[in-house]
Amino acid sequence: MKKRVAVLGATGSIGTSALDVLSQGKDHFEVVLLSAHKNAGALAEAARLWPGANTVLSGEAGGRQRLLAAIAAVGAAPAAERDLSSEGSPPAIVLNGICGAAGLEPSMAAIEAGCNLALANKETLVMAGSLVLARAKEKNVQIIPVDSEHSAVFHLLEAHGRGALDEIILTASGGPFRNATSREMENVRPQDALAHPTWNMGAKISIDSASMANKGLEVIEAARLFNMSPEKIKVVIHPQSIIHSMIRMKNGAVYAQLSCPDMRLPIFEALHWPQPCTEGTPPPVGQLDFTALTLEFSAPDMEKFPLLALAYDVVKQGGLYPCAYNGANEAAVAAFLAGRIGFLDIGRITRQVLDRDWSAEPQDISSVMEADQRAKELTEKKIT
Repeated sequence: MKKRVAVLGATGSIGTSALDVLSQGKDHFEVVLLSAHKNAGALAEAARLWPGANTVLSGEAGGRQRLLAAIAAVGAAPAAERDLSSEGSPPAIVLNGICGAAGLEPSMAAIEAGCNLALANKETLVMAGSLVLARAKEKNVQIIPVDSEHSAVFHLLEAHGRGALDEIILTASGGPFRNATSREMENVRPQDALAHPTWNMGAKISIDSASMANKGLEVIEAARLFNMSPEKIKVVIHPQSIIHSMIRMKNGAVYAQLSCPDMRLPIFEALHWPQPCTEGTPPPVGQLDFTALTLEFSAPDMEKFPLLALAYDVVKQGGLYPCAYNGANEAAVAAFLAGRIGFLDIGRITRQVLDRDWSAEPQDISSVMEADQRAKELTEKKIT
């Protein structure tokens, strides 16, 4: 029986890669929901490939509520399907490729619907990790990370177990300013920061990669997803983006996941989980040629990229600090892209917002969203 799939953010970089993977596996999947924010033309084009899918534009009036209702329906397989076998239908899966804080409520809706969650929206766990993970456990829902780094760690731990795990090592490309000085970074333009050397991503995540806020968000996500203290999560600069992450065991052995820098692989792994790639299933990416590889590694410059250091601080502080970090950075990035502030102002303003007291523990998703809005409003005040 085919697995029911929803693709949220279907017109973005993650969504289009997911649809490419799904188009190669039509014998295994049935796409039942496609969403976009406002790109109606691209959404209609995607729907032509999957004519049975419901489509939702979340950016329209009332669109958010329609999206949440549509997600709730994804987990409810028709009774006729449920009765086809004693084992029942395979669990539906929601791939959340929405960018930013807007992805949190759809993630929770997927969990409430009893769907497995293929999670590319790292803000879900950054903003509300304890609430999300607790509810997923209660609903017996699996969260399968789609970020290439967390996907690598997830599958390495499946292969080698957690019992002897000592630390997680997340790799980072270093972005377009890896070799730039702080003085050179003072006058960079949005188009400079958007020019990522190895990945083709959306605007917000590209800016986050340039400032290394993206890696900071990934440190917070890893701490929550894998229940690790931040001291046991290391970051190493690896410009080639061939090694996506590593785990170091207590005996000193290090295991790494290597592949071409292509998001179709972690998407493929998440959609097919828990089934491995079987014979006859076309691989989503090409094979590495080891004779042509040179792999480099270096330590990140925490002074030049303060948003990475700040992420370690906020995950240690807990409470709503990670949520405020995400909200302030998200608003500051939008201001930079609009030409209202400089690139280095993103980190400066984010730190100023975090000088407020964010120690309260999140009580529910509403309190998290309120903190996110408050952080964005404070950021706007710092800008104006």
